[in-house]
Amino acid sequence: MSTPANTILRIDSSARKSGSTTRELTSELVSLLSDQLGGADIIARDVADGLPFVDEDWVNANFTAPEDRTDAHKQKLAFSDSLVAELQNADTIVIGLPIYNFGVPATLKAWVDMIARARLTFRYTSEGPEGLLTGKKAYIAVASGGTSAGSEIDFATSYLRHALKFVGITDVTLIDASAAAQGAEEALNRAKSQISAVGA
Repeated sequence: MSTPANTILRIDSSARKSGSTTRELTSELVSLLSDQLGGADIIARDVADGLPFVDEDWVNANFTAPEDRTDAHKQKLAFSDSLVAELQNADTIVIGLPIYNFGVPATLKAWVDMIARARLTFRYTSEGPEGLLTGKKAYIAVASGGTSAGSEIDFATSYLRHALKFVGITDVTLIDASAAAQGAEEALNRAKSQISAVGA
């Protein structure tokens, strides 16, 4: 019996399709990880193409018990369900994170809103919320102009780390090409060196 292939979920969020540092880094990282695994199934999700935002109908559908949902509820949640399934099926998640105005791109925030689902990706317990997507590894490839990752004006990496932890993904590695305005080549080389060290 053959061993099931590892699955890598690649999420890109840069508004730029060409010349994007985060897209270059996610591509390189996914290629490296796939080679190390001897091949992998790659799921590519480009959230920059646009995702629906949470609205009243979505909230009502989500808060309705699954057994009580109407066809309209199910249709409203269908896209969110597909995003959750991608996460559930992935062994490794690679996320490209450009920092826009100190935070995450709006479309990436929309992705978080779509996958943070009670009973599916987390649950409430007597001791607080518990993430259900355990046993996965995530990489965040971050790039920015003037914001240094981890600095007091970086609200992007801490937010995304927390969002991943909330759904149970606690093993997170940052690939840092931030503060490129202080030296773009240096920032990119630093990130690529971090990628080369993955799994070494």
